[in-house]
Amino acid sequence: MHISVAGKQIDLSDALKHRVSAHLDRISEKYFGQAMEARVTFSRARSFFTCDINLHASRGLTLRGEGEAADAHSAFDDAAEHIARRLRRYHRKATNHGHMKTRQQVPEFGRSYVLRPGMTTPAAAGEEESPLEEEDSALASAGPYATIIAERPAEIPTLSVSEAVMRLDLADSQIQLFRNSRTDTVNVLYRRPDGNIGWLDPTVRAGNQTV
Repeated sequence: MHISVAGKQIDLSDALKHRVSAHLDRISEKYFGQAMEARVTFSRARSFFTCDINLHASRGLTLRGEGEAADAHSAFDDAAEHIARRLRRYHRKATNHGHMKTRQQVPEFGRSYVLRPGMTTPAAAGEEESPLEEEDSALASAGPYATIIAERPAEIPTLSVSEAVMRLDLADSQIQLFRNSRTDTVNVLYRRPDGNIGWLDPTVRAGNQTV
């Protein structure tokens, strides 16, 4: 298992690094039975320490936990407990999911963009437009204009709705895009302001909303 432990403008002791590695190794053995990758980052904000754990397991599972405390060891304990609570919630499903063979021989990918909105002027003659302006003339003529500041490949996994909910929760993310294994359509799960999870399903029509 590859584990990266780093500090932002703080020095980390060998004892802390060893403790982090041992704890995450136990999670790997208990739930997934195979190597994972993990990135653990410590930082300091005012009078307390923060810890951010990003753990990538098999079959696209991502687990994330954040913690803060008066010392780095306790901050890690807080972040690790957040992950542990989610894993306990999905114990059997996460374990089975980690050992399952992928449904797709060739993964499906899209593009993920980070946009920065702002008032700008259209590109002058001879100037190169951003990909967004080239592909979406309606947006380019509406103003404000959006600038693409980052992009990367994004896997679109084939999942059941319950598997997608599990991934959303384990990763503590705001959105999960997936291909519904039952309907073969692209669906979206998102975290609502009230704490519940929203589900966008294009196969459901008005007046026929059974799922």
